[in-house]
Amino acid sequence: MAGNMMDLSKFNIDAPRWNQSTFMGRLKHFFNITDPRTVGVSNANLDKAKDLVDRCRAGTLLPGTTKEQLLYAKKLYDSAFHPDSGDRMNLIGRMSFQVPGGMAITGLMLQFYRSVPAVVFWQWVNQSFNALVNYTNRNAASPITAKQIGVAYLTATSTALATAVGLNLYTKIAAVKGITQVVISRVTMAAPGMIILPIIMEKLEKYPFMQRIKFLHAPLQVTLVGCFLIFMVPAACSLFPQRCSMATSKLDPELKESITTMYGDKVKYVYFNKGL
Repeated sequence: MAGNMMDLSKFNIDAPRWNQSTFMGRLKHFFNITDPRTVGVSNANLDKAKDLVDRCRAGTLLPGTTKEQLLYAKKLYDSAFHPDSGDRMNLIGRMSFQVPGGMAITGLMLQFYRSVPAVVFWQWVNQSFNALVNYTNRNAASPITAKQIGVAYLTATSTALATAVGLNLYTKIAAVKGITQVVISRVTMAAPGMIILPIIMEKLEKYPFMQRIKFLHAPLQVTLVGCFLIFMVPAACSLFPQRCSMATSKLDPELKESITTMYGDKVKYVYFNKGL
C-alpha cells in the first residue's frame, strides 16, 4: 500500500491520458468526458469527484485511494466542471448532455417541419439550446455582463449562423480563430443527423410497413439521431485541440503591445481555451 500511495503522490491528475496533439488522442479524451451516462450522476457525487481531484492536486490523498478512483473522478470532473473557472456547469449545457438533448431536439425538428409555426418553434428551441451550450462551454477567462449574454442569446436565436457574432462578445484573445473552430465543430456535429437522416427516412417511408407504423416515425428518428450523436459529439469536439496556441505576432495590436510591454520579446506564443 505504501508503494502504491508513493506512486499516486506523484500522479498528475491534470495530465491528459491521451495525446491531445493527435485526432485519435482527442477522440478518446472526448469519448470519455462526453459519455452521456455521466448526466445521471448526482451533484453530490460530482462534488465528491471534484474534492478528490483537488486533493490529488494538493497532494493530500486519503490512504487507500486507487488510480482507478482518480481516473473516474477526473472523468466526472471534466464532464461537469468548467476548465477555466472550476465551477459546476449547468446540466443542459454540458457536452455530455449533447446526445440526449440533441437527439430529442433534432428528432422533433425532423418530424415536425410541415408547418411554418412548427418550424419556427423548433428552430427557436434548437437555437436556445445551442446558445446555452455556447455560454456554458465558453472561454471563461474574462467576465461577461448580462447585456452581453442577452445580445448573444438574441443573436443566436435569430439565426444559427449569427451565433459566432454573439460569441465574439465573449473573448478578445484570438476570437476569430477560436470561434471559427467552434462553429466548424458544431456544424460537423449536427450535419450527419440533419442531412443524412432525412434521406434515410424518405427512403424508408416509401415501404408499406413504414406506412403502417407512422406513430413510430418520431421515436425512430430520435433514436437514429442519438446513434449519430454518440459518435459525432466526441468526433466533432476532437477536430481541434481545446487548448489553442497562437503566435504573439498575430494578436490584436493592443494585446500584442501589452504583452510586449510586460515581457518584451520573450513571449512568442499565447495559449487559450477556445471553448467547445
